[in-house]
Amino acid sequence: MLIVDKKVFSFDNLLLKGNGILLNYICCLMMIPFSPPRIDQKMIDEVVEALKSGWITTGPRTKKFEKQLAAYCKVPAMVCLSSATAGLELMLRWFGVKEGDEVVLPAYTYSATANVVIHCGARPVLVDAGDDFNIHVSLLREAITSRTKVIMPVDIGGWPCNYDAIMQLVNQPEVKSLFNPGNDVQQKLGRIMVLSDAAHSLGATYNGIKTGALADATVFSFHAVKNLTTAEGGAIALNFPAPFKNEELYSCLCIYSLHGQNKDALAKMQKGNWKYDIITAGYKCNMTDLQAALGLVELQRYDDDTLIKRKQVCRFYADFFKTKKWAEVPVQSSGERESSYHLFQLLIKGITEQQRDRIITGIFNRDVSVNVHFIPLPLLSFYKNQGYRMEHYPNAYQLYSREISLPVFYDLTDEQLNRVVNAVADSVEEEIC
Repeated sequence: MLIVDKKVFSFDNLLLKGNGILLNYICCLMMIPFSPPRIDQKMIDEVVEALKSGWITTGPRTKKFEKQLAAYCKVPAMVCLSSATAGLELMLRWFGVKEGDEVVLPAYTYSATANVVIHCGARPVLVDAGDDFNIHVSLLREAITSRTKVIMPVDIGGWPCNYDAIMQLVNQPEVKSLFNPGNDVQQKLGRIMVLSDAAHSLGATYNGIKTGALADATVFSFHAVKNLTTAEGGAIALNFPAPFKNEELYSCLCIYSLHGQNKDALAKMQKGNWKYDIITAGYKCNMTDLQAALGLVELQRYDDDTLIKRKQVCRFYADFFKTKKWAEVPVQSSGERESSYHLFQLLIKGITEQQRDRIITGIFNRDVSVNVHFIPLPLLSFYKNQGYRMEHYPNAYQLYSREISLPVFYDLTDEQLNRVVNAVADSVEEEIC
């Protein structure tokens, strides 16, 4: 039994039948979380059906999810994997990135973007952030050398990078003449590959085109905190120009993601089709049907429900904080771009990193969870020890030092939203006034 305000509730009723009023009431009395996943009966039922089907590894649901994702992004093919990190590394290895090569990426990103480059033996070349948190496109050209094989822009918070400018850059004759292909795949492309880290930006648009169809290849994340979750998971959207055949590349990457085995479990289940071969030393990062079951439910309601709610939350925050002289509200919609509303990255004017940290402590003390996206790579011990210095990326630092990410998730109530903004405002004004 649970007693709240002298009212007695049965745990059987709460757990088995679901008492939404009670759950909301309790949640309002507790710490507001930062980004819990949306797990409802539709999600549970679909996973149960997957379990009952007997297919719990890669199977029909994964293949269906891939097709629906490809149709959603309007790309030729989509490969679902165990994580976005696996997708980034798989694409680098497929392209032949190796020791001696360079990959250009933003200093302002999560470590996964750079870690996969290290895994391949290559060198991350960092570029400072623009005022929108994304890679500063006007600084890209000076980062490109004859060793550059890939540019990895990152859509921070769900805000798409300037892909027109990036694609124009890699296709400039001067830049193409610098490109030094090291294998047949690189020779076939004939230029730097643009591999988009779109871990935050499924559903975002640039010039009316959804992320996924803006670069040569785009990698999404379906981690537990993402807009669309499969618990863990990711996908590669394939959008290479001719003479590449993206459907053939899809088959190749499926093999790469399953130890280099030329038949997955679904194919081997066909009568007399048990015999397989290992045609390359591949990896093990395939998506399971249990993950895809979650994704199928999430994708079905993504545009008409999930994104609408996240947009409402972000607009509530924007309307509140634009009245505060100390606040800088992120741009999440403009003439040619619209965010996926993954994060609401509030900036506080004129404060130091230490003040920001004290403000965050104040917010937590008011029972509201917030976060920081992200600690720039040069501030992390591994990359600092590799010789990267924060002073070389001043804009990335000044953004990081003033940034606070506010809770954005589907089940946020109006009462909770008001608690969030008041906790933030009180904590900021306590520090700076």
